[in-house]
Amino acid sequence: MTDHPHISVLLDEVLDVLKPASGEVIVDGTFGAGGYSRAILEASDCKVYGIDRDPRAIAMGRVMEKEFPGRLQVLEGCYADMQALLAKVGVSAVDGIALDIGVSSMQIDEAERGFSFMRDGPLDMRMSADGPTAADVVNSESEAELARIIFHYGEERRSRAIAKVLVAQRQEKPFSTTLELADAVATVVRPTGKGINPATRTFQALRIFVNDELGQLDQGLAAAEKLLAPGGRLAVVSFHSLEDRRVKKFLTERSSARANPSRHLPPGEDGPAPSFKLVKRGAIKAREVEASQNPRSRSARLRGAVRTEAPVWGDVA
Repeated sequence: MTDHPHISVLLDEVLDVLKPASGEVIVDGTFGAGGYSRAILEASDCKVYGIDRDPRAIAMGRVMEKEFPGRLQVLEGCYADMQALLAKVGVSAVDGIALDIGVSSMQIDEAERGFSFMRDGPLDMRMSADGPTAADVVNSESEAELARIIFHYGEERRSRAIAKVLVAQRQEKPFSTTLELADAVATVVRPTGKGINPATRTFQALRIFVNDELGQLDQGLAAAEKLLAPGGRLAVVSFHSLEDRRVKKFLTERSSARANPSRHLPPGEDGPAPSFKLVKRGAIKAREVEASQNPRSRSARLRGAVRTEAPVWGDVA
């Protein structure tokens, strides 16, 4: 096997949830550097559709397609739109879906993408080449809106103080690089004893906001429910509580419907039949060996579920 830009987190565990078999159709909704796709293709004689909105990931995928002729097809777009993307290639149902939520280490390692507060680069943070950049947000949003974004998406308690500093500094000189932003945040957020960079939560918040990551996740989960055939498996890896809470809520509701009837129904009537069955109660975490070798895996949480024959519940509210 050739070397790759990053290590796929919880790879063995994801394969164990998906259980790819010969003749199946599997979707890697967050293709990235192709780690999950490669492992799935090597595990069985199946067909994989890789989806990514990052032009660089697509370029890497085109090269990888030649290694697996007729078995790997990479589609450019967001995994939230996977139902429409797959429909264009004649696919209406699949046997497995893998999602690795958030920014990839490949993107973080490229300073010019603007995701890292450790390497100086343009303040961009877009996973695709479209839409406003993080610099646009920092330099144009009101102080109140910046505080809301940083608090809501970064869970940063010092959000108001950070927003105040950003607005004051941008009046003298607009922010254009990652280190300019990191240095500004560091003036009001003290380093913790755990070695977490003061700018971590602010960068997370801006990245999530710029890429609408939580909205994409909600739409992606709803699309997975529609696409998976009965018995189809879903594996979702997330890296922080905002993502994991959404995945947990979605799967818990849809796997235990009988225990949680709608308050809008008359007494004695249950809600819709469960559309998923959990692979395991709770999240699957990285084993000690992986956590020691790949620091990114320490915060990873994998949740898996199997699609039942019940009708789709519908889109996430």
